[in-house]
Parts: sequence; C-alpha cells; structure tokens
Amino acid sequence: MTALPPDPDPVDTPSEERAGGVPPGETPPDSAQTQATSNPDPTAGRNLNPRNALGVTALAVFIALFAVVAIVLVLQLTGAFS
Repeated sequence: MTALPPDPDPVDTPSEERAGGVPPGETPPDSAQTQATSNPDPTAGRNLNPRNALGVTALAVFIALFAVVAIVLVLQLTGAFS
C-alpha cells in the first residue's frame, strides 16, 4: 500500500492575499513533492573507446602537420633557407 502525502491541517495553512500570494511571515505547509525511484542509476560507460581514440589521434596528427607546414612556409618567406 502506498502512503499518501500528509494533508495539512486547515488551521495551519497560510491565508492567501487577493493577488494569490502568501502574506509575509507565513510559509506554505511541508509536503513531499518528489520521490526517488527504486531503479539505480546506470553505470557510466567508457568515454575513450577505440573509435574516439583513433579520432583524437588523427586530429593530433593533422594539427601537427599543419603546424610544421606553417613553420616551413614562414621560414621560407623570411629567407631562412637561402
């Protein structure tokens, strides 16, 4: 049997103002709003699988080649090889 959330006593409930708010000093009654599930959270998977490792390696090689070509071109423009 599931327990129902407790209903507040009408004497303890705050009064409402005309705009629908609660006057200062009065707080709404405590009542459970959420309930945890009985299912456990799934375990985290592997973030760096072989496909991701290959992609990171390919990107690193591309960046390294780009940097080498850029340095060689700058050195050629400045006349370092002549």
